[in-house]
Amino acid sequence: MAQERVAARVPAQENTGGLLRQLGVMSAAALVVSNMIGTGIFITSGFLAGQLGEPSLVLGVWMVGALCALAGAFCYSELGVNFPSSGGEYVYLTNAYGPAWGFMTGWISFVAGFSAPIAAAALAFCGYVGYFFPAVKPDASQTFAMGPLSVKLGLAQLVSCVLIVFLSLLNITGLQRVARFQNVFTGLKVAVIVALIFGGFAAGTGSFSNFSQPAVRTSTVPLLQQFAISLFWVYGSYSGWNAATYIAEELRKPERTLPLALTAGTGLVAALYFGLNAVFIYAQPLEQLKGQFAIGVLTARSLFGPEIASVFGALMAVALVSTVNAMVTIGPRVYYAMAKNRAFFTSAAKVHPKWHTPVNAIVWQCIAAMLMTCIPFSDLFMYISFTLNLFAGLAVASLFVFRKRPGWVKLPVVSFLFPMIPGFFLLVSAWMYYVGLTVEPVVSLATIGTVGVGALFYHFRIRDQKNV
Repeated sequence: MAQERVAARVPAQENTGGLLRQLGVMSAAALVVSNMIGTGIFITSGFLAGQLGEPSLVLGVWMVGALCALAGAFCYSELGVNFPSSGGEYVYLTNAYGPAWGFMTGWISFVAGFSAPIAAAALAFCGYVGYFFPAVKPDASQTFAMGPLSVKLGLAQLVSCVLIVFLSLLNITGLQRVARFQNVFTGLKVAVIVALIFGGFAAGTGSFSNFSQPAVRTSTVPLLQQFAISLFWVYGSYSGWNAATYIAEELRKPERTLPLALTAGTGLVAALYFGLNAVFIYAQPLEQLKGQFAIGVLTARSLFGPEIASVFGALMAVALVSTVNAMVTIGPRVYYAMAKNRAFFTSAAKVHPKWHTPVNAIVWQCIAAMLMTCIPFSDLFMYISFTLNLFAGLAVASLFVFRKRPGWVKLPVVSFLFPMIPGFFLLVSAWMYYVGLTVEPVVSLATIGTVGVGALFYHFRIRDQKNV
């Protein structure tokens, strides 16, 4: 265990056989921004409008989510500075609680942390493409019910799979090429959102009276409990604030680059999210937002008319490509780090000799994500949020273990009124999960089932492999 801990904190050497330290603050922050902005912000507010029914509560739930994301980013910055190697939560939980928990978080990252969000982002892309080609909308796919579960098959699933395969192939051919691609599309995504926010308030035909007009709630869950459930939607939208920790082994000067990338990326996204939700409400009353999927196009149409809405719809669809790409890039680095420590299939540690990318891990992730496009979007999004909430909480809680160890580097922002920042994150997470277990039992059981499968897999396959 001690050897594992030391090994995890030794920076990777730049050689021809492994990953290279080649990314700076801009590229790392771009991955954070791209990984956060996309799936959730472009579709979530339509669900929140019906769940909460009050504009102030819709904006408030995004603010609470922003505070949680910033608190998590601060805590992960301290973890990343002390463990500047690829893998994120896998590295942290392995060193805090042992190899079994390290494997479990890697397993969750593979299933719910990256493969499922890649599928969700690809389906959201189809939702915006569906503005132009209605047959591509996820709602147009045929549903096949199997008891409490269901699957969807249609053109949306086919288009999503094509996008996932294309970006996976792009990632195999080299990180520098992907980073350039990512920076361009991240800039486009931010520009579209900023244009919608400032253009909407400056030249749009919205009304500030919409902020005082409630909507009829579609949920019968008491409001306080519903706020916690709605936080899961927001939590899923903010997920990605920890993105740069997964490529720490490929960051130049990670002790400086990682905290800057996490804080700057998360802060920028929080400001954009609040502004975007404000312009959503400014554009039309909350009642008209209820249940809308491609809410960005609806907003642009209300503000500027159908012609401009078509332009925004196309740009938002293109912007979602960078969200898919960011997760396709980051996820395999987790499986790579696990495989190097013999905590995953050993072939996942294979690095392509020419392009220096974890080729097998990228391929496995591609296959899993394609399969998950068949899950209904709302179920998929809630499953992602439920599962990630549990393991992000375990990672933040590991600070209480690590800070007792000699030589641990403590960041001032986390030390300020310690344990206020990690305590706030953990209290909100625990409240959300408690309410989720009582209100959303099917999704909760799916999360528990995923954890159980991972535990069985570790017990019967990985544990003995590590002892060889």
